Amino acid sequence: MNAVERDRIGAAFGSARDYDRHARVQHDVASELAARIAALDLPDSPRILEIGCGTGFLTQALIDAGVGGEWLITDIAPAMVGRCKARVGESAGRRFAVMDGEYGLPEMGEFDLVCSSLAMQWFDDQDMGLARMLRSVKVGGHCLFATLSAGTFAEWSDAHEAEGLEAGTRRFAPLSELENMQTDGRVGDLVSQHRVERHDDALGFLRSLRAIGAGTPQPAHRPLGPAEMRRVMARFEERGSAVTYEVVIGHFCRSAP
Repeated sequence: MNAVERDRIGAAFGSARDYDRHARVQHDVASELAARIAALDLPDSPRILEIGCGTGFLTQALIDAGVGGEWLITDIAPAMVGRCKARVGESAGRRFAVMDGEYGLPEMGEFDLVCSSLAMQWFDDQDMGLARMLRSVKVGGHCLFATLSAGTFAEWSDAHEAEGLEAGTRRFAPLSELENMQTDGRVGDLVSQHRVERHDDALGFLRSLRAIGAGTPQPAHRPLGPAEMRRVMARFEERGSAVTYEVVIGHFCRSAP
């Protein structure tokens, strides 16, 4: 992904003013990830880096779960950083920064925990991104994340395929690829979940995608013509107007060299 494409994605999320009302799956995934983090044996005052904070679902859930310490809370979209800050408030233990969570990470191993909820799927290379995240963790520290896998929005893709067309929604890595990431540092198996989100119709799904900033199409995707789109929408609605999010949760630790 080049800088222009990253800027497009960042701008789409930054302009997603109605994100909280539509991001039901994102909220639930952040809550589960926070519960897993709260169960860790972290130091009394851990140093925490959050990547892709969005409007603050994970940040707030961690605060509600009693996770304290010194936090660096980041997102690639300045507007999202501002909204997260407005949600949780500023304090002596919280710093906020605009940062590219894939390429802009510190590599000095200063954090006890690096965490990210539903941001890594936008990385160019999640394996290399995870390696950078682990280099930012102290020896013995933790990295926990939730990302999306290839089964996400399968129903929308199937509706296109039924009409001999290709969906423009982003392509996510298959679970088999995610399972091969940084295996030496993985704690247990990756957890794969299917979370179904139901919509009134195809237009409701498309509006929801735009509302959460996830409507940026695949690079070089040819937009469908009106007749093609109507056929795809009809197929989608025939099958119930529901979409699946294939969520993958991972827990990794940094061991001594």
